[in-house]
Amino acid sequence: MPDEILDGYRQSIDNIDAALVCLLAERFKVTQAVGRHKATTGLPAADPGREERQIARLRRLATEARLDPEFSEKFLRFIIDEVIRHHARHQAQAQG
Repeated sequence: MPDEILDGYRQSIDNIDAALVCLLAERFKVTQAVGRHKATTGLPAADPGREERQIARLRRLATEARLDPEFSEKFLRFIIDEVIRHHARHQAQAQG
């Protein structure tokens, strides 16, 4: 038996998931450009000070949005780790 209410919720979730994927793809396009810039200018792949500021900022935003700040930090750290890995790859390519 179809449940129209559940179907509506699931459609909303599907739309949100699609938006998240598109946003992450756009974010990684920009961070790839940052990685190339860092590699060509000799900047380190990681910037611990910026990472900590971003995590603190995201935790504040999560709290304001009534989202678990621990979850948001784990999510951002996962993304940051992937970005640093990409940046390190760019640096290795730049060095030959």
